[in-house]
Amino acid sequence: MGSPSHKGSEYLPPPPPIIPPNVVPLQSGKVAAPAPKRLPMARRNHGTKGTPMTLLTNHFEVRMRQTEGYFCHYSVALFYEDGHPVDGKGIGRKILDKVQETYSHELEGKHFAYDGEKSLFTLGSFQRKKLEFTIVVEDLSSNRTARNDSPGGDGSPGEGDRKRMRRPSRSKVIRVEISYAAKIPMQAIANALRGQETEHFQEAMRVLDIILRQNAANQGCLLVRQSFFHNNPRNFADLGGGVMGCRGFHSSFRATQSGLSLNMDVSTTMIVKPGPVVNFLLANQNVREPHQIDWNKAKRVLKNLRINTNHSNTEYKITGLSDLPCNQQTFSLKQKSGHNGDSDAIEITVYEYFVNNRHIKLEYSADFPCINVGKPKRASYIPLELCTLVSLQRYTKALSNQQRASLVEKSRQKPQERMGVLTEAMRRNNYGADQMLRSFGISIGTQFTQVEGRTLPAPKLKVGNGEDFFPRGGRWNFNNKQLVEPMQIKWWAIVNFSARCDIRSLCNNLIRCGEMKGMHINNPHEVFEESNQFRREAAPIRVERMFEIIKKKLPGPPQLLLCILPERKNSDIYGPWKRKNLSEAGIVTQCIAPTKVNDQYITNVLLKINAKLGGMNSLLTLEHSRSIPLVSKPVTMILGMDVSHGSPGRSDLPSIAAVVSSRQWPSISRYRASVRTQSPKVEMIANLFKPGSETEDYGIIRELFVDFYSTSGKRKPENIIIFRLNTLSCTFLQIE
Repeated sequence: MGSPSHKGSEYLPPPPPIIPPNVVPLQSGKVAAPAPKRLPMARRNHGTKGTPMTLLTNHFEVRMRQTEGYFCHYSVALFYEDGHPVDGKGIGRKILDKVQETYSHELEGKHFAYDGEKSLFTLGSFQRKKLEFTIVVEDLSSNRTARNDSPGGDGSPGEGDRKRMRRPSRSKVIRVEISYAAKIPMQAIANALRGQETEHFQEAMRVLDIILRQNAANQGCLLVRQSFFHNNPRNFADLGGGVMGCRGFHSSFRATQSGLSLNMDVSTTMIVKPGPVVNFLLANQNVREPHQIDWNKAKRVLKNLRINTNHSNTEYKITGLSDLPCNQQTFSLKQKSGHNGDSDAIEITVYEYFVNNRHIKLEYSADFPCINVGKPKRASYIPLELCTLVSLQRYTKALSNQQRASLVEKSRQKPQERMGVLTEAMRRNNYGADQMLRSFGISIGTQFTQVEGRTLPAPKLKVGNGEDFFPRGGRWNFNNKQLVEPMQIKWWAIVNFSARCDIRSLCNNLIRCGEMKGMHINNPHEVFEESNQFRREAAPIRVERMFEIIKKKLPGPPQLLLCILPERKNSDIYGPWKRKNLSEAGIVTQCIAPTKVNDQYITNVLLKINAKLGGMNSLLTLEHSRSIPLVSKPVTMILGMDVSHGSPGRSDLPSIAAVVSSRQWPSISRYRASVRTQSPKVEMIANLFKPGSETEDYGIIRELFVDFYSTSGKRKPENIIIFRLNTLSCTFLQIE
């Protein structure tokens, strides 16, 4: 029954029920059962197969001399004199350092670990639950307006330029409140290492990781979660476009079967190339002259970056650009007139001010916007050529294909080189001298941990005609081998974006090698050559124009579109082409960029094509004989799960969750994929289950279960094995 639609308060909806219909109230005298507690899963046993060997790991032994004490957690609040909270990245550490320096006695001589924001940890508690301190700090903000090197405040010169006017103090009074929040037993770490029940293990480990971050911050490192980057040019690698890769290291405490350890590894982040702002803009926009710079793009990429002024060595944060060029952008300059101390305001350009009043020679800034380092309503302008980008500033925009490839290549290190980097990082960090670690009774070894490993025998394979195949050295070669289930390609076409490829020779080689693998391949129905007039267009436009031609000449979607790319690596065509085929047209496509065509190259291409078309290249011998433990005898379903996120700087893009599941049991070589989009940067898969009604579910798991059931002789799985790729974990579920 519908209800009347009135706006008066007398037509309020009925109140919700006090007890929801699906909740059964507890009867008097009964206590609700506690929530089940999660315990670490004990390992059943150690493996024994294979040849034993000794391995070095990037773990360092950690010893804790005491486990009976407590970490005490305190919340930190910072306020100005007027009661407004202090905000700004990096300011908290400066303030807390001043507190420790000034009030060591009131802090009872304790050292503390501070996360840079709102949490502070000590070993043992202070005598009082709440502590309050007042300190005075100089130059609190890095975005200092109204200084003597730029037109300040309302665009007028900084106070230092007013010869007969007193310069005001830049000091700030800060009130610091430290309040008790919680107590974390150190025993939680020891309990977890013994496999015992523990509630505070994660919190205790977080405290230890915060100590590592504080150690790196004290060395002036750039902090990116648990990765730390020193300001050393030897660690920088130019990626092009004004972006550099900065090599550093990741450091965090881990619980292992051998006890607590420090895990260290090399890490890389992207930073803005330090140096003159104009040089960065030229490289970032790939232009040669400053007059070619797109200043709207420049404004977006420069916002919030820090600069240092060449003429006064003062650091600022960029808030924007001036609307007009330097020789047209004006501000009101106050000048003293007469003997009574009065001052008059005159309009003057930023260019005239720096050249005539500051006597600074400007070579090229006149015709370009100024850097604005002021506040929204109080602009403060500096000519472009006087500004230099400071080092260790993260570049968070999306990288180009070429930059990504360059980053991967320049980040690659051989094991010995990586060990050398980590050894140097351990030496430089000098954790043995860290006062916080020492006060917590924690010592860290300096030698790589040795573990026992095993080299497992390579699995035997089955190829076409029931032939056994033995991989050697971790690889196998399909030359002169037939496929287990070769597909026939009857209707396909070639799309050529490259002017250098010999299409006739390529087709002949594909057909010949395909016959050797058991694949019968007809001649292509059509070869689509890109017109020379389109090759200078943007990649998405080139793809769209090509598809217009394909739609006109083909009566329907082909089995396969073989796409020949113009560059071997990182072609701009690749992404738009794949998106158009897979997301919009639903056409199987294989991209190649042949530079040296031989049988091995063609064979590798055919293996990919056969799998994409639903064929099978090889089987495990154990799979063929149905003798895989826990998989072949009870009906077993295998799931693999992962989430991929947008590249840094693309927080607007959704994350992609994908789950693959085995099908056609007892086969483990055939899989079905299910893909969903979800909120950006969310690692938890959101749509595993998605109830649509009391009897319907539209989630990933049901979709895959139905497929497994229909392709496995209408059998339901008795066991489910889940591989969660991001956490490198495997879960075994036995269904009763």
